[in-house]
Amino acid sequence: MPELRRSTRASTVEATKRLEEPPVKKAKTSAAEKKSATKAETESEVNELPKPAENESHKQKSAELEVGDEIPDLTLLDENENEVSLKEVAQKSKFLVIFAYPKASTPGCTKQAAGFQRNYSDLQALDTAVYGLSADSPKSQMSFVTKQGLKYPLLSDPTRKLISVLGAKKSPSGVKRSHWIFVDGKLTIKKIQISPDVSVDSALKDVQRLEQESGDANGAKEEEGKDSKQNGGKKD
Repeated sequence: MPELRRSTRASTVEATKRLEEPPVKKAKTSAAEKKSATKAETESEVNELPKPAENESHKQKSAELEVGDEIPDLTLLDENENEVSLKEVAQKSKFLVIFAYPKASTPGCTKQAAGFQRNYSDLQALDTAVYGLSADSPKSQMSFVTKQGLKYPLLSDPTRKLISVLGAKKSPSGVKRSHWIFVDGKLTIKKIQISPDVSVDSALKDVQRLEQESGDANGAKEEEGKDSKQNGGKKD
């Protein structure tokens, strides 16, 4: 019997020790390991998501008019709030010059508009229509026309729809000083973000050059036609 009591006492002591021992703590996750795990999860989520910004940028770029493209079929209001169809305007003249400016009646824009007014008679002589373009309201455009004595129309594009298509929209807001030259309704020259002086002078020079090239091409065609008739009239 004494041996049994010792065995029971030993078991009791061993059980008491196990209860007194502190529980085994889990190894702490280091800050670096947590950061690495979070980064991996984030990257996984990002990879699974679509890329709307990239798609939107591609859409905007593809919508921008490039050299050789037809003039867009858009209608805007001029300073008199008359509707102006770009397609119809392009059909009435061989050349169409549209110049964009940031804001009516500001110094740089006044210089640009006055320069086109100075060259207006020369451009008209070359069968060229001229239109100014900005995001200003028709009322502001009318004030600009009156103050500067402009003889050509100014288009109002408050939503910058045409300005955007032409590639002159500035983010988040604003307009890049630019100009475009259409020949028989097709974009032939596109100059974005230029100075008032460059816009005025180069537009006239470019139209003059294009007119000269057109005349040379027509002359060459006429000569070819004459030669063809002469050769066709000869008998072997």
